[in-house]
Amino acid sequence: MASDDRPCTEFTDLDVDTFTLHGLKQEKPQLSATLRKYYNFCKRRTFATYVASKRDGHNEGNTSSWCCCGQTFKEPSSIHKHVARMHEAEIQQLTESTFECLLSQLEKEASEPQQPSAQEAEPVDISLWIPNTSHILDDQIQKGPGNVLLYYCYCQVEDPHVICAWQKALCEKLHLTGKVRVATEGVNGTVGGTTVATDMYIKAMRSHPLFTIMEEEDFKTSDGGAECFSDLKVGVYKEIVPMGVDPDVISYQLAGIHLEPEEFHREVEALLSRGNSCNDTILLDCRNFYESKIGQFSQCLAPNIRKFSYFPDYVDQNLELFRDKKVLMYCTGGIRCERGSAYLRSKDVCKEVYQLKGGIHKYLERFPEGFYRGKLFVFDERYAISSNNDVISECRYCGSPWDQYQLCTTQFCCQLVLSCRDCRGDGRTACCPTCQTKGQGQGKESSTTPQLKEECECTDGRPRIPQDAL
Repeated sequence: MASDDRPCTEFTDLDVDTFTLHGLKQEKPQLSATLRKYYNFCKRRTFATYVASKRDGHNEGNTSSWCCCGQTFKEPSSIHKHVARMHEAEIQQLTESTFECLLSQLEKEASEPQQPSAQEAEPVDISLWIPNTSHILDDQIQKGPGNVLLYYCYCQVEDPHVICAWQKALCEKLHLTGKVRVATEGVNGTVGGTTVATDMYIKAMRSHPLFTIMEEEDFKTSDGGAECFSDLKVGVYKEIVPMGVDPDVISYQLAGIHLEPEEFHREVEALLSRGNSCNDTILLDCRNFYESKIGQFSQCLAPNIRKFSYFPDYVDQNLELFRDKKVLMYCTGGIRCERGSAYLRSKDVCKEVYQLKGGIHKYLERFPEGFYRGKLFVFDERYAISSNNDVISECRYCGSPWDQYQLCTTQFCCQLVLSCRDCRGDGRTACCPTCQTKGQGQGKESSTTPQLKEECECTDGRPRIPQDAL
C-alpha cells in the first residue's frame, strides 16, 4: 500500500451500512504496520457510522439521543459503551468489509494512469527523438519475423508526461504494440513488433538523453511480434512496477547486490549441493503464484501471492523467516527485484540480499538447461516461453502434467486456468467448479462482454498474505 496513511477522498463518502455481512471472517486480520493504519481508520469510521445510524431524528432543540435494542440513550458515552458491548460482531464484520473495499479502491487507483496537471508546461518537440524511417519500406516495419522486448530503466524523469507522449508516438511510428509505464523514477516496458521495428526502437531508446545509460543487453528479447499484444498502452504512473509503496520512501537505490547469471548460477549450485542441511540461505521467487506454478528454480521459496503489491506485506508478516539469512532473489526480468530487495533490505533483518541481474530471462539465455525448470510466464498473449522441456505443473481437473494457461471461459472472470486438452475437450474450461456452473448458463452473447474481474470465488480459500516456513 502507499506509505501515506490518509485514505483516498472517495472512501470518506462510502456508505458503510450498505456492505454485506455474509461470509466475512470474525477474527481480526494479521496486518503489517502500514495496513494496520488503514484497518484502524476503517474500524473508527465504521463504529462512528453505526452509532450515527442510531440517532433519534425526532429530538427537539439541541438535545440528542440514540435508540438501539429498544433502549434510549441520552449520553454519547452510554451509546458508545452499548454498541461496543452488544454489537461487537457487527462492527467487526462491517469493518472488514469496509477494509476490503478500501484495499480494492487503492489498488485500482495505483493501476490507473495519472493525468497531466492542468498547469501548462513548456511544449517539447518530441519529434527530435523519433527515428527517420523514410529509407525503410513499410512492409519491412510491419511484416516479417518479430520479437518481444522486455526492459526497464530506473532514472530521474523530470516530466514523465513528455516521455509518455514520446513513447506513444515512437511505438505508433514503428507499429509496435505492448505496454509502457512511465514515472518520475523511470520507464518499464514490453513491446512487440517486427525485428526491424524492435531494433529501431532499441536504438531510439538508447539515443534519448535520459536513457543513454542503457546497454543493448538491458533489452531482453524473445520470439514474438505485435500479435502478442491486443493493443498499445502507454501511461504515466506513480511506480514503474506496482509494488504499492511510494518510491520516495523505498527507492530502487536501496536494492540488493546484483549478480550476473553466472554468479547466480554458482550460488544456486552451492545451495543445492548442501541439500536439506542449508538453513542460512533462501532462494526467493518474488513473482506471483501463477508464475512460479509453471516454472521456478529448484528448492526456491515461492510466496503464494496474487499480486506484487502484496509482496511488502508478505515480507512484513514473515520477517522471522528472513532473519540472519542470505537471500537470493529473482523475478522475470529483474525489475521487481529492484524494489522488492530494497523493501526487504529496509527491514534490516537479512544478513545479505542479492538479486539476479536481468532476471530469469537473462539466466535462461546463458543456462537454458540450468537450475530453472519449466516455463517462464510472460505478461502477453503467449502466457509463457520455454527453454527446456520440463513440465512442473498439472491440469487443474485431472492432475496430468500440463503448463499451458488459458483464460477462464466464464463471463467477467480473468483467472488463468491449467486445463489439459482432454479436459478442455470435455468442456472443463473454467477456473473452478463454481465458475464452470456459471459458464454453463451463459449465452453466446456474453463472449463479447469485457472481462472486468481478477478475483473469483475460488480465490477465497487462498490467504491474501501467506505465512511461510522453511
